[in-house]
Amino acid sequence: MKKNILKGVGIVFVAFVAYAVYGAFFAPKKSPPTTAAFSDRGLDINVSYSQPSKRGRVIFGEEAAGALQPFGQYWRLGANAATEITFSKDINFAGQPVNAGSYRMYAVPGAEAFKITLNSELGVNFTAAMDADHALDVVSVDIPVQAPPSEVETFVINFSSDSVGVNMDFVWDKTLIRVPVSVRQ
Repeated sequence: MKKNILKGVGIVFVAFVAYAVYGAFFAPKKSPPTTAAFSDRGLDINVSYSQPSKRGRVIFGEEAAGALQPFGQYWRLGANAATEITFSKDINFAGQPVNAGSYRMYAVPGAEAFKITLNSELGVNFTAAMDADHALDVVSVDIPVQAPPSEVETFVINFSSDSVGVNMDFVWDKTLIRVPVSVRQ
């Protein structure tokens, strides 16, 4: 009888370990990792982030309304790991000077504006509830909320150039945040 119980516990344990390994390494991610890149006039920008999808949820709003990302709370600008951005040249980030290099990028959403911050702490994973170390913030800018032309199911970061530099857009659900970036003279 003891042997049968031990065999049963062993089988359940092995099944649990197999399921955990499959989920961690082989199952498709609900928020797959991706990159966004821009290159023009000697400026290269690379962003590494993960793309969450709306899947019927309220994305930005009041915590009491069940928003996935409540107003006034840290958001890593994606899912899974902290979003990281690299600039090949010294730039102006929404008018604020930033040296060439790599940074953690995060936001604090609001109804009228998002605070977008670059932080020198890199390599941060699984930061759902972990706020950034604000002592390492390099620059923070308030960017007004705009509406995209249509509702967007999956979070995306993209770039478009203009006569002054480049616009980096964060688009998800009914929200568009446009950060102007230009090479520092």
